[in-house]
Amino acid sequence: MKTTYIFTSKRLGFRNWNPKDLTAFAAINSDPEVMEHFPTLLTKQGSADFIERLTAHYTKYGYCYFATEILETGEFIGFIGLAYKDYRSDFTPAVDIGWRLNKSVWGKGYATEGAKRCLEFAFDHLNLEQIISTCPEKNINSEKVMKKIGMKKIGEFNHPLLNDYPELEKCLCYAINKNAWQELEEASIN
Repeated sequence: MKTTYIFTSKRLGFRNWNPKDLTAFAAINSDPEVMEHFPTLLTKQGSADFIERLTAHYTKYGYCYFATEILETGEFIGFIGLAYKDYRSDFTPAVDIGWRLNKSVWGKGYATEGAKRCLEFAFDHLNLEQIISTCPEKNINSEKVMKKIGMKKIGEFNHPLLNDYPELEKCLCYAINKNAWQELEEASIN
């Protein structure tokens, strides 16, 4: 059966979640290297609950952290996408862009490629005005992706949902607005 994607990039397909994703997603969420910058590893039930929340988020908003696959093989590699955030900070409420990928596909440019395509979806299809992205200060790999997709640092903050995790609490916030995105797109065409 052919997978129906909400949209694709050159190498990746983005779709809503389904129950068949659970085993592979739980493996990603239980990998200590993947979850290095998160408070805890997720159990299989924790991963199932996360999928349920993402599916409900998609139903409510028309976007989520999308289940992401390699087009050529159909391999599920994790998520790249968008999520509405309303925790207390100077930057929220806002739409966040984020990613979590299987360690086996790190270093191939998938996070950057997928995030750029999700920004295009956010600005051109959803007509959003600004997207933010946050990460713990020590997550330099995520910060690199934020910079590669044209985001600019707008501040540092203590993440209210990480108060119990002092090693993760200090976070960075990056943002890009629709006009800046369009300028980057025009510059890449010329």
